[in-house]
Amino acid sequence: MRSSGATAFAAFVMLCGQQAFAFTPNKTPLSSTEKKIENLGTGIAIALPVVAGGIAYYKKDKVGVAQLLVETAMTVGTVYALKNIVREQRPDGSDFHSFPSETTALAASGSSFLWRRYGWEYGLPAFAATQFVSYSRIQAHQHRWYDTLASSGIAAGYAYVLGTPFKKRYNVETSVEPAPDGAMIRLSYQW
Repeated sequence: MRSSGATAFAAFVMLCGQQAFAFTPNKTPLSSTEKKIENLGTGIAIALPVVAGGIAYYKKDKVGVAQLLVETAMTVGTVYALKNIVREQRPDGSDFHSFPSETTALAASGSSFLWRRYGWEYGLPAFAATQFVSYSRIQAHQHRWYDTLASSGIAAGYAYVLGTPFKKRYNVETSVEPAPDGAMIRLSYQW
């Protein structure tokens, strides 16, 4: 009969072996469909901040345009710096610049800006598009799930710290809050 320490050690060795197997490069070439998904994801990543800037420009929100530029520059700059500091091999084995994903960071900067500045109505569709970009990077064997998650987290952090909610022209805000016996509707005006 084995001791519990020997069993735990054997389980640890097996787990380490599985982890090493999980990070072996996947050098199989992409199919034409996978290549199209990768290209579509890259296009969406470029389009998201451009669309976010267009929405801010359409709303005549100069402060929003400036916030978008700063947030995007900070997000992509931070990800680029981390990519050159952290040495992690890509799943396809092409280089050691897997963590974090610059493409996802570019997409997430636009969607995080839209969510923070204009609310979930703009942010939710942009967030869904960012998730597609993340998927496209993972299925193309360029990144792992945590590479894209880190990029999205960095973008959301900068949007939360640097961004402010958009004040409507008339400075009227409404909200619905739960109450013990139902709900409370709040209407406020800022002078």
